[in-house]
Amino acid sequence: MSDRIPPATYGATRFARVRAQLESVAVQGRIAGGCYEFLLFGFKQGWACLFGGLMLALLLATHFFYPAGLALHRYDFLTASAVCIQIGMLLFRLETLRELWVICAFHIIGTIMELFKTSAGSWIYPEDSLLHIGPVPLFSGFMYAAVGSYIARVWRIFDFRFTGYPPRWATVALAVAIYVNFFAHHWLPDMRIALFGVTVLLFRRTAVWFTPFREARAMPLLIGFLLVALFIWFGENIGTFANAWTYPAQKNAWHMVSFGKLGAWYLLMIISFVLVSLIHDARPGTASQRTVAVA
Repeated sequence: MSDRIPPATYGATRFARVRAQLESVAVQGRIAGGCYEFLLFGFKQGWACLFGGLMLALLLATHFFYPAGLALHRYDFLTASAVCIQIGMLLFRLETLRELWVICAFHIIGTIMELFKTSAGSWIYPEDSLLHIGPVPLFSGFMYAAVGSYIARVWRIFDFRFTGYPPRWATVALAVAIYVNFFAHHWLPDMRIALFGVTVLLFRRTAVWFTPFREARAMPLLIGFLLVALFIWFGENIGTFANAWTYPAQKNAWHMVSFGKLGAWYLLMIISFVLVSLIHDARPGTASQRTVAVA
């Protein structure tokens, strides 16, 4: 399903109308057109990561301003806020019901991982809450769901198409292997390097085509994974700075999360992308798209 709404339905939502107006602007000149396309690209990216951006803003705001001693725990407030954001995304038709199911799957998969990782001492949630499963507050699952929300929305907004996309069964098998390794490496040899190798092997010829303005652009999908993983790593630094969760090395004082964590987020991106691909087909790029220079 494409998020590129036809003119007859532009009036369906305020957000669709705003985007339609921005896309209909007549820009003269190559330099002006390039600058406008860059700004429109940023606007659409911000729109796509709305859920995650709101969650990070809430983490920071509650860290600095949440009243001490309030009957409602901060973590419970974050959980309630995340539910309200999700309901709002549906009411304003920023997400579809099909995407909601995938986001729920992210929430479940993420919560299971959180339960295991906290029991293994990989990180902790230092504050109290009523809405939790074991040591894991329920808002944590929404942080994983925010990643799924972003991928699902950016896929529609930019009308993703692909060239050289591997067979679906191979991508699903890779995602399952990555998820199992997140648990198994605590007892068995860590297969992370091998999984990176398989990822490169599968996606080495894959390009993702996206349309920020009027022309389709392309990027190697492996680089796209890396860029998104990098922004997730930035988000994780914001989360730990806001004391939403902490790593053992941050027990005495906050410092930036190890850059080595970027590898884990890169692999998580594979799982996230494959899950979303189950509802958004990896459609091939058109003949005209393939003639456009790689962005």
